[in-house]
Amino acid sequence: MSKKDQPYTSKLRGVAALLGEPEPAAAAVVVPIARIYLPQEQPRRYFDLEKLQQLVISVKELGILEPLLVRPREQGDYELVAGERRYRAAQTAGLTSVPVVVRQLTDAEALQLSLVENLQREDLNPVEETEGILQLMASQLNKSVEEATALLYRMQNEVKGKVTQNVLGSPEGEQVRAMFDSLGLMSWESFVSSRLPLLNLPEEVINALRQGRIEYTKAIALARIKDSSARQALLEEAIQENLSLTQIKQRIIAARPLQEKPQSLKILFKEASSRLQKAKFWSNPKKQRQLEKLLKQMEDLLAEE
Repeated sequence: MSKKDQPYTSKLRGVAALLGEPEPAAAAVVVPIARIYLPQEQPRRYFDLEKLQQLVISVKELGILEPLLVRPREQGDYELVAGERRYRAAQTAGLTSVPVVVRQLTDAEALQLSLVENLQREDLNPVEETEGILQLMASQLNKSVEEATALLYRMQNEVKGKVTQNVLGSPEGEQVRAMFDSLGLMSWESFVSSRLPLLNLPEEVINALRQGRIEYTKAIALARIKDSSARQALLEEAIQENLSLTQIKQRIIAARPLQEKPQSLKILFKEASSRLQKAKFWSNPKKQRQLEKLLKQMEDLLAEE
């Protein structure tokens, strides 16, 4: 069986675990593309025009190799559930009909399937991935995105012992863990610590990151610039000149006002000591040896007085 003849399954591994249903295995049928409409609520917001054009060329040469997933609507029409890039490429390529798999789905199921398909794309940028995971979680828990975000922060605080545990062992907590396990992208703890902060980036930085114009690590560095005009200027420079992360950091340091004095060594030492007390590497033999070396160096300095 060629890829063109295979049922619509390869992009939706893990969906059964997420929706509690078997994966679709229906045979594909061909329908007029004019009868397929995009849903009002679309998870994917940005498409790389260059990659989309490459897909258009492929579609012109080979056709649609993997069917779109749709659900039936009124008067013989269909609503697209998964495969928007292929749908757009087919339209641009001038195809009049496309292969589809038709499945009866509720609004919630259609949204979740669409989100899962997007999350399994390799070209999804970190912002879209973060927003998609939050949407999926909110849909599964029947909450708003804001409520889902608050729940994750609550779970993080419970793990740290800052608040009494009442979510981690609850059905909601188990459902959150099951969702992240099914996606296989990252743990919920990693998502809270490294991804949720992305949504608080300055608007111009998060837009550049969403559009794939700048990398994640560079966006984080640029976001630390408090002056909005200086941040915007360096953002444009970073994009136009393809600055490395090191170059961006060097320019940030060079642009600091001359009157801005560095913190005293006493303050830095106090802050480092406080962070050491809270660090999680005390059980790590390698890091313990490194810390022992540093303490020995400090003792030697004190002995010289």
